[in-house]
Amino acid sequence: MREFGIGQSLPRTEDLRLVRGTGRYTDDIAPAGSARMYVLRSQHAFARIGGIAIDAALEVPGVLAILTGADATADGLGGFTSMVRRTGPDGQPNFEPPFAVIARDVTRYVGEPVAVIVAETLNAAKDAAELIEVDYEAQPCVADLALADAPGAPLVWEQCPGNLCVLTEVGDKSATDDAFARAAHVAQVDFRISRVAVSTMEPRTAVAEWSEADQRFTLHASIQNPHMSREQLAGVLGLPSHRIRAVALDVGGGFGLKGVPHPELALVMWAARRVGRPVRWTSERSEGFLADCHARDQIVHAELALDEEARFLGLRVRVKANFGAYLSLAGVHCALGNIGGLSGVYVLPAIHGEIRGLFTHTVPIGPYRGAGRPEASMMIERVIDVAARDLGMDPAELRRRNLIPADRMPYDTGFVFTYDSGDFPASQAKVQEISDWNGFERRRAGAWARGRLRGIGMAHVIEIAAGQLDEMGAIEVDTSGAIAVTTGMQNHGQGHETMYRQLIAEFMHVPPDKVSVRDCDTDQIPYGFGTGGSRSAVVAGFLLETLASKVIAKGKQVAAIMLEVEPDQIDYREGAVFAARDSNRSATLAEVARFAHQPMHLPPGFEGGLSHRQMTRLAGPTFPNGCHVCEVEIDPETGHLDFVGYWVSEDVGKAINPMIVKGQVHGGVVQGLGQALGEYIHYDEEGQLATGSFMDYQMPRALDMPAIGIVSSDTPSRNNPLGIKGCGEGGTVGALPAAMNAIADALGPLGITNFDMPATPQRLWRAIRDAGGMPHAMAAE
Repeated sequence: MREFGIGQSLPRTEDLRLVRGTGRYTDDIAPAGSARMYVLRSQHAFARIGGIAIDAALEVPGVLAILTGADATADGLGGFTSMVRRTGPDGQPNFEPPFAVIARDVTRYVGEPVAVIVAETLNAAKDAAELIEVDYEAQPCVADLALADAPGAPLVWEQCPGNLCVLTEVGDKSATDDAFARAAHVAQVDFRISRVAVSTMEPRTAVAEWSEADQRFTLHASIQNPHMSREQLAGVLGLPSHRIRAVALDVGGGFGLKGVPHPELALVMWAARRVGRPVRWTSERSEGFLADCHARDQIVHAELALDEEARFLGLRVRVKANFGAYLSLAGVHCALGNIGGLSGVYVLPAIHGEIRGLFTHTVPIGPYRGAGRPEASMMIERVIDVAARDLGMDPAELRRRNLIPADRMPYDTGFVFTYDSGDFPASQAKVQEISDWNGFERRRAGAWARGRLRGIGMAHVIEIAAGQLDEMGAIEVDTSGAIAVTTGMQNHGQGHETMYRQLIAEFMHVPPDKVSVRDCDTDQIPYGFGTGGSRSAVVAGFLLETLASKVIAKGKQVAAIMLEVEPDQIDYREGAVFAARDSNRSATLAEVARFAHQPMHLPPGFEGGLSHRQMTRLAGPTFPNGCHVCEVEIDPETGHLDFVGYWVSEDVGKAINPMIVKGQVHGGVVQGLGQALGEYIHYDEEGQLATGSFMDYQMPRALDMPAIGIVSSDTPSRNNPLGIKGCGEGGTVGALPAAMNAIADALGPLGITNFDMPATPQRLWRAIRDAGGMPHAMAAE
């Protein structure tokens, strides 16, 4: 293990500039002569637009332009497309409505753009917006997923009767029906996975510039995937993609939200071309609640069939998933793309699922840390706990009895995934030990004596990571020996800069301070799949190892010319030195790079410089996994819930930086617990957002969170040379079911068999009161 290489917990190198205020965020960019953009948004969830009067608004001093849907039609603006299509109710590919970036004749959710105001200042743009008169003809709407397919529900799109966009079945229905027919016991549970706002620390923001001379846009934006965003925006604007340069600087959190393009990216570019000046836009927090893609929002019925020995025979799920009013780039993917997680870490011979994707008059659904993985894990892990309760078994023992043995790896689940590695029994044993699982009943009794309810929950998690196997990158060594790294992946808080430096330190034997990481820029690298799906460490590890090996190979050729030996006589050694074998002749990396940049010293036809650019493709995805235990305590008099303990046994394969891994797990767990505890987006019957600020939307605070104990249970992946698996989402994927299982366990003694998130004090207090409260006799035991 090298001092600065793989496996070392180096401090994050990017943190100093970020905490000192010297980071470079999109909103810091203010090109000379730039104007500001403000978006006027629909006040109605469903309305026809009879007309938009802008004359008075145009008279406001400083206003440069006001653009509406009519202007968008005149300029030929298109809309975004969905990257995934599945089966519709007619058996054909699902209906994909036009996702226009600005409303034309109809608005379909509160917050949809209806006009764009461009002005010298933001205040001038806001003043003008107040003078715009929109003739709305409000229509009946449906904003609640539970009511979207009810008889007579208002239709979001006439082409989708019953608002049903996707009707897809997965798995083997016949085998699953047979498993249930011969089951000794069937457990079932109904629950709702709440709708949430992503709420990144840095809101969405963009700066667009149009060059009339080059007929080309430059877009700086807080985005996770500049290349994919460029392709989508090119389609909206009717341009070839090379006419757009997309750049992501420092990004203050993404979590999937910034991995899908939103209308404002296209609008700010359109505005810049219309006014002939750079245009800036930054979402305000209340605006983000209205216009950012929301996440989750599913209604689930799950059933588990077991035999006489409590072995799993089959799993059956029926899911209703909310798509919102339009299909975001990854909206369908969130409902179906990670459904393979239903099989969990268990021997489960038969699985069948029916997924119904429905439109509602709400902002579109998009990805959020896990993007369908937490939902799938909730389905299998919640019903296992219900089965354990029905059978009077320890939930840990029921899981242990059905885990896939380590000696069966690689393991084909027979459903969607084939797991390459993992030791699930060992992972569960470790987390049971550090959480003192076997001592819980003693702690429960102590809580009862104090008049408190106490519960414990377990959840295994396994997720596909690095499912997008391709990536492009480049390494360049300058004449001083400094190394610059460029990839198509964008850091938005995960520690990419530190990780890349460690990888290069490992492969090229240089200290990390000799390595710089460039911003993700479509002009610097022609292809990239961006950051998401826990892919960066896995993909970057293989990519940078490949690039480094090619640079070193070329360096050997250059060193051979310098040292007057054959290339196969050159070794690359510790200290970044090229040495001629069996001699005392050598040259440092810096000397070789300097020589390589002097063509007069090189043979005719020899390519100068010391760099390499390449696209690589992994052999297959990876499957990070783990076992989570959550312990809660509830005050029945107030409904207040405390997370009193949380423990994780995590398998991320080979960890590049164990400290960063722990940070990622901590952050993921907190986001999962935050949703379980209080995060909840709610629309009223008229489609108005009732949770439009942090006064109404309960974000988790540090005091709400427990200490999180983590133990490693790593098994190397077989699908990449370094054995890395990824770690970005597992914390959230496991926290949601572990927390809800713990809450259900705490409430179980009161006869409360099911409780839906969020576990706010009011909702817990009401459930306890409705159940008759905490029996005094039991409290006194």
